[in-house]
Order: sequence, then C-alpha cells, then structure tokens
Amino acid sequence: MTNSNANEKPTRIRYFILLLLCFLAMLTYLDRAVIGSAGLEITKEVKGPESKSIDSLFLTLFLIGYALFEIPAGWMGDVFGPRKTLIRIVIGWSLCVGLIACAGLLFNYYILLFIFLLFGIAEAGAFPNISKSLFNWFPAHERGFTQGSVWLSARFMGGLTPFIWILFTDPELLGLNWRTTLFIFAGLAGFWCVIFSYFFYNTPREHKKVNELELKEIEHQKSNTSSDHHDVPWKKIFLSRNVQLLATMYFFMNYGWYYLLFFLPGFMKSKFQTDTDDVIHRMLIGFLSGTPLLLGMGGCLLGGWLSDREVRKTHSRKWARRKFALIGFGLCIFFYLLSIQALYLHHMLFFAICVAAVGFCNDLTMGSAWASCQDIGQNHAAIVAGVMNMIGNLGGAVSTTVTGMLLDKNSVTDVSGDSKNVVICLLLYVVAYFFGMGCWLLINADNAIESKDGKSLELKQES
Repeated sequence: MTNSNANEKPTRIRYFILLLLCFLAMLTYLDRAVIGSAGLEITKEVKGPESKSIDSLFLTLFLIGYALFEIPAGWMGDVFGPRKTLIRIVIGWSLCVGLIACAGLLFNYYILLFIFLLFGIAEAGAFPNISKSLFNWFPAHERGFTQGSVWLSARFMGGLTPFIWILFTDPELLGLNWRTTLFIFAGLAGFWCVIFSYFFYNTPREHKKVNELELKEIEHQKSNTSSDHHDVPWKKIFLSRNVQLLATMYFFMNYGWYYLLFFLPGFMKSKFQTDTDDVIHRMLIGFLSGTPLLLGMGGCLLGGWLSDREVRKTHSRKWARRKFALIGFGLCIFFYLLSIQALYLHHMLFFAICVAAVGFCNDLTMGSAWASCQDIGQNHAAIVAGVMNMIGNLGGAVSTTVTGMLLDKNSVTDVSGDSKNVVICLLLYVVAYFFGMGCWLLINADNAIESKDGKSLELKQES
C-alpha cells in the first residue's frame, strides 16, 4: 500500500481486481456450459446409455459434488484467504476438463461419472470466494454493483458458449473436434491462474499500489476489516433464519434456472433443427440457445445497480435487496407460462424470446442474493455464500435429475401430441419461482449474523 499526499487522488486498483474476478466468472461458466453443448459427443464416445439429451446423471453428479464442497471451500477462503483458494479451484477444474476430453480413450462411462463428481468438487467455492474477495476489496455501497458485474460476466460467457461451440466444432467453420476444444478451454483457465497469482492480493492493505485514499474509500463504514476468521460462528450461521431463507430461496431459483444452462441447447436442436438445415440456421439455433444467459447479464447488472441505489436512498437493505428480486421472480413465472403457449404454436422465435426473458428476469435477483450474503455474513461472507450456493446447487441437482428423467422418457419434440413432459417441466419451474418469492418476503438483509441487537453495525454507522 502506498502513502498519499495532499494532491493525490484515490487509486482505483479495486476495479482491476474486479476485472480479474469477472474473467474468472466467465471461465467458470465457459467450462460449465460447454458440457451442455458437448454432452452428446461425450456420451457417444464412452458408449453409455443412449439419451436424447446429455446424460443427466453426469450433470447431477457434477452439481452434487459442487454443492457438498461449497461450505468447505468457502471456509478455506475465510480462513486462508481467497487467493490461494481460487487458484486451487481453477487448477482443479482445469485438470477435470482435460480428463473429460480424454473420455473414451483412457476410461469408460463409469469412470467418467466419477470424474464429473470430481469436476463439481474442484469447482466448488469459486463464487463464494469471489464474494469474499469483493467484500474485502469494495465498500459496502458497491456490493450490488460488483456482484452484478461478476454475474453479468458469467452469464455473458455462458450465453456465448453454445455459439462458440458451433464456431469451433462445425465442419463448415473451424472444424475442431470436441476433445481439442475442451483442451483449449482448460488451457485458458490455466493461463488465468498465472495472471491472477501475480496481480491479486487478499486485501487492499496487502497491495503495494493501493494508496491511503482508496483504502479509506474501501473501508468506510465497514463493520470489521480484520482477517482473523478462525473462530467461525458455525452455530449462528446455520441457525440464522436469514441464512436458511437465503439458501431455500436459492434452491428454488436454481431449480427453475438450470434448464436454461444444461438442457435448452439440446432442446432447441431437437425441436427446431433438422439434418437439412444450413450452417446459418445451426448458428442461429446456437445463438438463440444462449440468449437467456446473454440477456441475463443485463439483468445481473441492472438488478445490482438498482439494489445499491435503493440502499443509498433508504439506508435499509431489507427492501432494497427484496424489491427487485420479487419483481424478477414474478416475471419469471409469467414468461415460463408464456413459453408453454409458444411450444404449442411451434414458434421458435416466440419460444426463444420467452425463455430469454426468463433468463433476464431471473438475473435481476443475482446482485441482491449475493450482496445479501455479504450484508448478512460480513467477515464470514464466503461461508454464508457457500451455504446459499450449496443448497442452491442441490436444487439444481434435483432439477437436473427430474428434468432429465422427464425429457428422456418421451420425445421432447412431441409437445403438441400425447407427451406433456416438457410442459410439466416448465410448470414445475413456475412453482419453484412462486416458493422463491415467498422466501424473499421473509429475508431481511439488515440483520447481520453477529450483530447483538439484530442490526448490522454498518447500518448503524450509515444512519
């Protein structure tokens, strides 16, 4: 940390840190979303059970491993710092992506199932430790904006992945095989590790380029900037009503959202693409498959910005975090119901617009949800975020299992005929968002877990 003089302006190192974290968020979704695009090739190579979409058991094991190790990885970030933890996470998942690229060459279907479990374990804790890094590096009133920026980046890359996959693998374009493409993606994550390890520090006080003026901006009105987190209040965290509600809300939110990431690309191909379609139509299908995540990035940024603006205006995080989440979930219900009508009309563009709107409205909530983890968790933000993300990804695992069973049981293209399974899936997502709204009505981000009187010290200082 550098000293400041009377004429010196605050440095802006924290925004470069945000850029590094946004790139990490992009890589997590690149390597996660590509599984949905590569699923058919992978299951063919390992000669597993035939499936009309990617084998949902792969995805379920990934999400179970991811969920179960969220809290341990969050604890590691709180105790040992996010720098070492994030480097370990990225190296681990890059190795797993490389191993997945060897499917059918070095191991069989059942070993690949185990590798997907390891993949989830390795990637667990990425976003809780990003959240912890943002808590360390940014003032309280920028939490919604920074969380929104991170999730914007994640959604941007997740939305582009189906299109990028076609660009890399289509015989009429780059024509790379799926193994080479996965190796390239794994290598990108390894390159990020090198850059991150050189430029990132756990706290702004450790960074030589941060001056006193920026440090004052970052630490203004923070309740505690100590890095001693070895005495974790586990009982308070797990018994906190707010933490329980956050986690339950995220369960329902992920239940309704993971279809867009894992199943939509395959469904769009099955429903709206034929073998005689030209490359332009195939690229259009790939682009439309990613639009829920591409529009979601706008929802992430807008929701986070609106939430922060409301905090500055009212000095209350209760409704600032709650308001836009309720609006987003309510609109998700509306557009999922509308998408059912689009399926019966067999109208590709109408359906694509509806599910893209779901992606946008869902992500209006992301900034509020992850900022609430910081509001409620404070110095234990990574652990609270880990609890929320753990339960949330269990919701994703349940959704992936149920959706996979329903979509593989009958033809996903038979919506207008006897099969109602796709409609059942969409209606289940509607129910999930309805219960998620109920949780948001009870979440109070004003209450930190370690506050004696139930009110965050930051809010006392602001008011």
